[in-house]
Amino acid sequence: MRSYPHNSPEAAARIVALVLISDGHVCSSEFDILRQLGAERELGLEPQLLPHIVHTLCEELLAGGYETGSLMANVDDSTLASLMAEISDPALQRTALRLSLAAARADGHLADGEAMVVAAARHHWRLVDGEEPIASPTARRLAA
Repeated sequence: MRSYPHNSPEAAARIVALVLISDGHVCSSEFDILRQLGAERELGLEPQLLPHIVHTLCEELLAGGYETGSLMANVDDSTLASLMAEISDPALQRTALRLSLAAARADGHLADGEAMVVAAARHHWRLVDGEEPIASPTARRLAA
């Protein structure tokens, strides 16, 4: 799997992408909420780059899991640790986690795969279990 520069928007977007695909499919409601929250802007990505990062991640995971046909077959603790280590900036960590949680909850259900990636982020970034990232003004307005 490719490496992105440390604390880059692409590294953070890949965590969001991993949450998006971790339940086996991406629903339009997940992309809709990310669009409403201005996810690409929040992460510092160029417009329309998030779908490309999701697509690239799927290709990389499928290439590694060709025997099982499962996207998440080769995403073990070591892989998660490596992906999470690319983001050490606390503000970027909170942004990635906040957007990931918003997308995961968009369909009204937190799937096991989504919960696993979120738990890994909290563990590797040393966020207290149950600690919610600080919501942006946009997220607070949408939640109200």
